[in-house]
Amino acid sequence: MAEAKSSDTVRVHYTGRLEDGTVFDSSLEREPLEFTLGEGQVIPGFEEGVVGMNPGASKTIEIDVERAYGPYRDDMLLAVDRGQFPENIEPNVGQRLQLRQPDGQTMLVTVSEVGDEQVTLDANHPLAGKNLIFDVELVEIV
Repeated sequence: MAEAKSSDTVRVHYTGRLEDGTVFDSSLEREPLEFTLGEGQVIPGFEEGVVGMNPGASKTIEIDVERAYGPYRDDMLLAVDRGQFPENIEPNVGQRLQLRQPDGQTMLVTVSEVGDEQVTLDANHPLAGKNLIFDVELVEIV
């Protein structure tokens, strides 16, 4: 039976959870995740964990912060004057917003604090700074 290797396109089912057992994502209620190994389409630790698996096999992959979304970075916090928000947007803690950067690229941020004068936006990935655990089943090598 073929083992998954670099440049293979694979389909996997997964459940991702934090060290405290909190599930943050799962593909079990939808189509399997499809990606090509070696192309950086998923976090490095997830990709590395799938390499060498056989179709039908399942395993648990533990991924440290560095091989997941990286450490939480305080320099990714941005304080914005409330007056810079469009009138139709009332910022709330936990709200996800898209910002357009000067180069035209968009960036997802999370509102982390709302004050009378300023709103703090967090550009860190929501899973930055966390070790992740994935239960993975290799459904097929396409």
